[in-house]
Amino acid sequence: MGNKYCYGIDIGGTTVKIGLFQTDGALLDKWEIVTRTANGGEAILPDIAESVLNKLNEKGIQKEDVVGLGVGVPAATKDGIVNSTSNIGWGYKNVKKELEELTGYHVNVGNDANVAALGEMWKGGGQGYQNQIMVTLGTGVGGGIIIDGHIHTGVRGAGGEIGHLCVQKGETEVCGCGRTGCLEQYASATGVVRLAKRRLANNTDDTVLNMDAVTAKDVFDAVKAGDKVAMEIAEDFGKYLGNALSEIAVILDPELFVIGGGVSRAGEVLLDYIKKNYLKNALWDNNKVEFALAKLGNDAGIYGAAKLALMDR
Repeated sequence: MGNKYCYGIDIGGTTVKIGLFQTDGALLDKWEIVTRTANGGEAILPDIAESVLNKLNEKGIQKEDVVGLGVGVPAATKDGIVNSTSNIGWGYKNVKKELEELTGYHVNVGNDANVAALGEMWKGGGQGYQNQIMVTLGTGVGGGIIIDGHIHTGVRGAGGEIGHLCVQKGETEVCGCGRTGCLEQYASATGVVRLAKRRLANNTDDTVLNMDAVTAKDVFDAVKAGDKVAMEIAEDFGKYLGNALSEIAVILDPELFVIGGGVSRAGEVLLDYIKKNYLKNALWDNNKVEFALAKLGNDAGIYGAAKLALMDR
């Protein structure tokens, strides 16, 4: 019996990342196409279909040897349907039905953060764990919940939006969602900058940090160099995120938290601040949870989408 294949597709606001995989998870090729968002994003799915079918011809793969396509979309989705998106132009769209008609393949669709979590479970930092939560620390804070090896989406496909847990009553600055005190206001890359600027506003202590140009990377680089002000900022970050994860653990009782996104490039020092604050607040039943850094980087979405393609096959 010959090899079987699947596609993992990660739709973003600027580009669509596409991976061709063997069904054992071996990545054979990956590439990107432009996300054409004009006219309500009407060209996105036809462009994807054209690209994946062209790749078959290029690789000499028979169409019947492809098991299916998995797709991660930047929106809540249920049963392959998206009702609205913030950055690719779609309103209501039955992604599953349309892409199946365009390609002739079986298609499964999931939220991009959840799909990335599935990728880390399959071939990344979460390998070997069937119950885990991936936390993505980027411009915002995303979450992906895996229970018994499957994505937990919730009734309307919005499960895992942990960045909008309220962690600070009395906050005056408004989150991008329109509410105040959300976790991503303190634990995202922009959140770390917010914490840094507040700490530096009336600072009299020695520090390498510059309030006018500080980044999350600057903060954690300074932590590694022993900068005490940076350590205080990192401690604040760890309190917000560690406390929030301890509350999530009470509900979901995961084996593992996988930490990914741009902020996670700080490495183990980041986990140290999260873990110690988590353990201060964790219920005793939850204090054996493990923490790991994500390993797949920007490829988590295509790996997870490929796994999604195989879920019911």
